[in-house]
Amino acid sequence: MKLILAAILTAAVAASSASAVPLCVRSRDIVSTHSDDGKLLTFKMRDGRVLVNHLQGVCSDLRFEGFAWTLRGIDDICENQQSLRVLRSGQSCVLGKFDMVKDKLVKDKPAP
Repeated sequence: MKLILAAILTAAVAASSASAVPLCVRSRDIVSTHSDDGKLLTFKMRDGRVLVNHLQGVCSDLRFEGFAWTLRGIDDICENQQSLRVLRSGQSCVLGKFDMVKDKLVKDKPAP
């Protein structure tokens, strides 16, 4: 019984750590970003994907002003890790979880 319980717990820990890998995008692959409410930040990507990030907290000035990423040596923008600074106000905001709104564009097959 203890062996079965240990196996179940080990499998659960392995599954949770595998799903804990954050989603990251490269800054050079971002075509545009936009926020209407300071709570969600929409990313349009070069490959046609559209991602929405649920910011940690409200970043009210983001609706009106541009921003700059706070990158530390790499150009990866990762959920729950990356921060940005609103240009005029200096407000600092942190990304939350990404959601996929639109997957990659699928090209039509050529006609026979």
